Amino acid sequence: MTEEIKRDPGVCIPWEEKMKELPEILGDEEIVKNQWESIDSLAYTYIWHCLLSF
Repeated sequence: MTEEIKRDPGVCIPWEEKMKELPEILGDEEIVKNQWESIDSLAYTYIWHCLLSF
C-alpha cells in the first residue's frame, strides 16, 4: 500500500520537512525559510510548466 503525501498547492518540499535535513541554523531562521520557500515555488512552477508545455 502506498502512503499518500499531502502538500499545499505551490509547494514541492515544505519548509518543515526541509528543516529536518539541515544543520542547526545559527542566524535568522526566517531569512532562510523565506529563501527556501521562494526557491521551492520556482521549482514547482518549473515542473508545471514542463508538464503543460510539452
